[in-house]
Amino acid sequence: KPVIYILFLLFQILGAVILGFGIWILADKTSFIAVLQMSSPSLKTAAYILIGVGALTMLMGFLGCLGAVNEIRCLLGLYFTCLMVILITQVAAGLVIYFQKETLKEELSHIAGSLIENYNPSNDDKRNLQDAWDYVQAQIACCGWTGAKDWENNEILINQSMTMYPCSCSNSSKDLQVDSGFCNLDVPVNSTATYADWPVHEQGCMDGVEKWLKDNLGVILGVCTGVAVIELLGMILSISLCKNIHSEDYTKVPKS
Repeated sequence: KPVIYILFLLFQILGAVILGFGIWILADKTSFIAVLQMSSPSLKTAAYILIGVGALTMLMGFLGCLGAVNEIRCLLGLYFTCLMVILITQVAAGLVIYFQKETLKEELSHIAGSLIENYNPSNDDKRNLQDAWDYVQAQIACCGWTGAKDWENNEILINQSMTMYPCSCSNSSKDLQVDSGFCNLDVPVNSTATYADWPVHEQGCMDGVEKWLKDNLGVILGVCTGVAVIELLGMILSISLCKNIHSEDYTKVPKS
């Protein structure tokens, strides 16, 4: 009995973590996740799926515990089936991400490129999205997606003959207090300039994001593996309990 309670308690915690992660994706406004969430409908859909899976996992944990304690085979069978569906879905999602990583990379590049091209500090409609991108550039110490040259496609900077630059890209100490909008270049050459004249970080945000993923890959894989192991244990336990209940039912049949 204690093992049953511990395992199903783990499922309540697991469901709460997945549910919280989905809510965080929708609520976050100051990270690269926010940029993707506000720019890509697919990530917002994924967040709702995570919320649904988290809530379902918590419900299944409760029903599984109820079925185990009261020896209700149909609840244990439902618990096993839902766990199997969730596990298969997770594996399928992992395979899709792995085999479609180049497509996903192109989509990210398109999202970032469109955001940089249309970046306008006076546009209040996209203020949250632009603030999130400024936060990413300031925190990762990067500029543009592939590099500062991406900002040469921005309409406002083109109209200003590139004598301004994004403040969140700056590596200058005088811009530390300014983390959004555009800053003026101190000494524009002949009233014109290029991105090479800007006091900004050389690294593109794509490299920074990839570095973050590589640095945290072990943690991500560890969490995914832990989740899969817990789900497998739950499936094995539910099958074992079903068999035990089945065996006990036969032993209780009176002999003729």
